[in-house]
Amino acid sequence: MKSIDTYKFEGKKAIIRVDFNVPLDENFVVTDATRIKMAIPTIKKVLAEGGSAILMSHLGRPKGVTAKFSLKHIIYKIEELLGAKIKFADDCQTADKQAQELKPGEVLLLENLRFYAEEEGKPRLAEDATETEKAAAKVAVKTNQKEFVKKLASYADCYINDAFGTAHRAHASTALIADYFPADKMFGYIMLNEIKAVDNVMRNSEKPFTAIVGGSKVSTKITIIENLLDKVDNLILGGGMTFTFIAAEGGKIGSSICETEMFDVAKTIVKKAKEKGVKIFLAEDSVVADKFAPDANTKIVDSDKIEDGWQGLDIGPKAIAQFADVIANSKTVLWNGPAGVFEMEAFSAGSKAIAKAIADATTNNGAFSLIGGGDSVACINQFGYADKVCYISTGGGAMLECLEGKVLPGIAAIQK
Repeated sequence: MKSIDTYKFEGKKAIIRVDFNVPLDENFVVTDATRIKMAIPTIKKVLAEGGSAILMSHLGRPKGVTAKFSLKHIIYKIEELLGAKIKFADDCQTADKQAQELKPGEVLLLENLRFYAEEEGKPRLAEDATETEKAAAKVAVKTNQKEFVKKLASYADCYINDAFGTAHRAHASTALIADYFPADKMFGYIMLNEIKAVDNVMRNSEKPFTAIVGGSKVSTKITIIENLLDKVDNLILGGGMTFTFIAAEGGKIGSSICETEMFDVAKTIVKKAKEKGVKIFLAEDSVVADKFAPDANTKIVDSDKIEDGWQGLDIGPKAIAQFADVIANSKTVLWNGPAGVFEMEAFSAGSKAIAKAIADATTNNGAFSLIGGGDSVACINQFGYADKVCYISTGGGAMLECLEGKVLPGIAAIQK
């Protein structure tokens, strides 16, 4: 594996897998350019060393060529942030001439990779396709995928993966293409920073280590929780999953969200935590509502004494104080999942308080803080604490799989 900091890019064409899957409004204006901004240092590194850059990305989930998912819509934003003109190939599979003519210091953006089924390696079929047609299509797309990857690789001298958000997918541009550059493949700065942040938390954490895991369902976070039990000192559980744990122990949770089929799992997690010396914290009190709506009637009650017809939608003041105290005394903090329905103002206080507590622990006590997962990232940004934590992950699904202890294909392809 080569290093982007020592690789000689002079006179080389680097094909870079970036994650420019950014949100656009109805006028095709980029509404959040964070992913583009974070990729700029990697691109500038190549250009500053006398190389040229060929950028490839996906946008949305198109089923074939779809105008609204064209990457041409984001060229203006890349040019603005990079401070350079961008050439555009309107078909990522016929860019031979443009790639060949690319001069040092120039940048070429390829059209949306997912306009081709070969990128994901999955056939696109009619709903009424027969089993025979499905089988034939599957074989065809896998066969064609080899030529698709070979074509992309032919454009460049080296390959850089800087798309952590898609590193958990074994797609053509994130994993398979690396095989064509056995001695000339490397991570970009986003990937390096993401890997370092995860390592800091999961392998090199300073104690006490506190993880805050939220979300509506225990079933979607079991693997993460079980993996964390071997590493953390404190585990704060928030969101809807709180009520599955409380109900499993016989508490009254009213109409709160609950997975009764997960009672045994919840009890097992509590038992394992006790055996490993991990302290589990559940919300002592909750903000409950008589309906799931912004204008619902609300009150604060003990989390295990919720009346029928009421549901818990946020943590209460006692829980906020307790959680904040645990976080304040931590040297490593991981946050994955909000404390309540933070999208509604009436139920956002808990998540906001956790965001503030993490920011305070980071800036005042020198804690290392990692925010991972879409909702947690949205929280930290919404409440204005993004610049007061150590690292915010760019990859939702990829980060979750890292926390589960899985090896990501996009990382393995570079390291092997």
